[in-house]
Amino acid sequence: TTRSELMAVKSLIETVTVGSGGASSITFAAIAQEAGSDLLCVLSARGGGTGITGAVLSLNADTTNANYTGVQLEGNGASASSNADYSRPIAWIPDSSYTSSTFGNASFYISNYASSAYKSISTDGVSENNATTAYQVIHASTWNDTSAVTSLVVGSSRGGFAEYTTASLFKIKYD
Repeated sequence: TTRSELMAVKSLIETVTVGSGGASSITFAAIAQEAGSDLLCVLSARGGGTGITGAVLSLNADTTNANYTGVQLEGNGASASSNADYSRPIAWIPDSSYTSSTFGNASFYISNYASSAYKSISTDGVSENNATTAYQVIHASTWNDTSAVTSLVVGSSRGGFAEYTTASLFKIKYD
């Protein structure tokens, strides 16, 4: 039986909603280990600063860019670009200069998170905006560490996250 023939079972681990005043990051700690499972973090977010904001993923509090390798493809409504030297997984989200009360969406998928191999991470996101400029991004990366993922932090590249930003962490198990 191949993995594509198996059924995926998605289980919610935790949901975090940012309260009044915003937050600089969202943390999922003490992630239970289960061999052969994946993690999926789904984000509905708005940045708290001015200027396009990046939702940036860190595994086990590792913010050292050199420990992540990746490639990225993005578009902004007018052009597209790619970057083969991108490090930590990132998704662009709207900020206070974008359409009022509009939230962007992103997902971070971490394969085989409890294994002793490097971790593959797939990211996609869209900043959403009622204007010409809105960013879309896909990012493929590797966390170059053999540790099991026990915590996950979604941080902000600028100004934190606005109230009502929500992140949900799921475990994906194939049966």
